[in-house]
Amino acid sequence: MMFASREDAGRRLGHYLREQGIQADLVLGLPRGGVIVAAEVGHVLDLPLDVLIVRKIGHPWHREFAVGAMAEGGVVVLDKQAIGKNPLIRVELDQIIAEERERLQAYQSRFRQEQLDLSGKTVLLVDDGLATGLTTEAAVSSARKQGAGKVIVAAPVASTNAVGRLRTVADDVVALFVDPDFDAVGRYYDVFAQTTDEEVLDLLRAEATRDI
Repeated sequence: MMFASREDAGRRLGHYLREQGIQADLVLGLPRGGVIVAAEVGHVLDLPLDVLIVRKIGHPWHREFAVGAMAEGGVVVLDKQAIGKNPLIRVELDQIIAEERERLQAYQSRFRQEQLDLSGKTVLLVDDGLATGLTTEAAVSSARKQGAGKVIVAAPVASTNAVGRLRTVADDVVALFVDPDFDAVGRYYDVFAQTTDEEVLDLLRAEATRDI
């Protein structure tokens, strides 16, 4: 399955969720690319859009290799098997976590002026793809910590491992395409340019003026 763009993926995902009878109180996109998908889902389902900030935690010696993730509310999820037991890695990892926590707080200030109110709500967490599921697992934990009554994860494409991981923490996981041979999220998109902060802000500004 291929998607022309994140917008195309979001529309198709939104229609599928509607066909499946999925109901929620709001859609939360995971910045940055997930917000574009989430905005389209919100339009199709006629739901309000907001963001839930997450950050990947890279391996100290290979920063592009994610060994964990963090989310709002002090949530940190680590893949202990990927980290290993080397004490030097553990020390350096603490520094990376501190750096990412600062970045997360900066993004919170940039993308949202008020605290999320998720008390008792059914939340639809949306990303542009689920590779390992680590960042989304952190997002699920954050939503629950903020009082969400039910958390549903949705994405256009996901790996089999990510779906399995997330089904242990979320109330439901919905993906248009679950690929046992999952490679990288971008492989399923014709256009997969990096989403900018300004694009996210534009969507949030548009949301503020939308009647629902």
